[in-house]
Amino acid sequence: MAAGTELTHPFTIVESDCSNDNSSEVSEVKDVIVSDNSEELPQTVNGKPPRHLSVVRHYLGTDALMPPSELDSYLGVTGVKSPADLISSYTPIFRSGSCAEKGPKPYMEDEHICVDDLPQYLSDVSGFSSGAAFYGVFDGHGGTDASSFVKNNILNFIVESSCFPACMEKAIKSAFLKADYAFADDSSLDISSGTTALTAFICGRKLIVANAGDCRAVLGKRGKAIEMSKDHKPNYASERQRIEKLGGAIYDGYLNGQLSVSRALGDWHMKGPKGCSCPLSAEPELQETWLTEEDEFLIMACDGLWDVMSSQCAVTMARKELMLHNDPQRCSREVVREALKRNTCDNLTVVVVCFSQDPPPRIEIVPGRVRRSISAEGLNLLKGVLEGN
Repeated sequence: MAAGTELTHPFTIVESDCSNDNSSEVSEVKDVIVSDNSEELPQTVNGKPPRHLSVVRHYLGTDALMPPSELDSYLGVTGVKSPADLISSYTPIFRSGSCAEKGPKPYMEDEHICVDDLPQYLSDVSGFSSGAAFYGVFDGHGGTDASSFVKNNILNFIVESSCFPACMEKAIKSAFLKADYAFADDSSLDISSGTTALTAFICGRKLIVANAGDCRAVLGKRGKAIEMSKDHKPNYASERQRIEKLGGAIYDGYLNGQLSVSRALGDWHMKGPKGCSCPLSAEPELQETWLTEEDEFLIMACDGLWDVMSSQCAVTMARKELMLHNDPQRCSREVVREALKRNTCDNLTVVVVCFSQDPPPRIEIVPGRVRRSISAEGLNLLKGVLEGN
């Protein structure tokens, strides 16, 4: 997507400064658009203090607070990357499984990638100080050229960015646009084919999900489904506004009457020259979070699953499977089988990423106390009966 296009992002994005200039990597990309939805930042509920009071102190004096650098020295803490690191020593591990089926379609157009040990995969050239992993699901249409190309190149574009790893958000956004342009320049491929793209980059406890299209990532948090991406459908309000502003139209839910998604890589027959604004965008939306002990697994899947199953249903089923056998590969296969039983009409690709070697624990529901009350009228009636006796 060209620079200068205004988007309304539904997710709060925290983006670090990057010392290197990213404009030299993709000449057509001038800026990286960042949402400033401050109202969506997590808020303290009911004014309650932080849970870990051993680390946080209430300062009641009138003197100036100690500068962060002096505070780190005072506490003996160095190299702190996030406040979350101060309150937890939790370190996730990464193990994944995947399953892909063509379903009722005559051929398979999906692609996916699972890298549980990214430093080893990259021969440790990235210099990660902690564990890292990368996962992606790519739902192709109009052939497999676009989905195969993006699967094979997107990770390279990320790690080769001048902003990697200091400014991951810019590196990932830039990689999506660079992959789109590089695909257009490959004369050996059918550039009219296209693909949605969903990636998850995990470094230590930091999870960054990037999405362009209608694949979806859902985090399983003690049995609760937390959606980490938003589907990009032409009919959705924010996407419709962007499309119409750029001169596009929506017919029966299809962008310009041709495509059921509003963001995709490839599909260059629907895009103008590189660098110009167009209704079909390759720019991803990002959402990030810091993983905790309550985050048990991540499900990434194409719309073939989400067309027949809700996010909560998928998390509930996956958690039940993992509690039985603790095998993400088997878990992903069972989820695909369930989607086939529900008569999905599309290709199916499901990736399940676990963050612990142990299966999810059983959730004990403590029964609440049953409190019974009687109305004043009933009480008077009862009193009259007793006094009558």
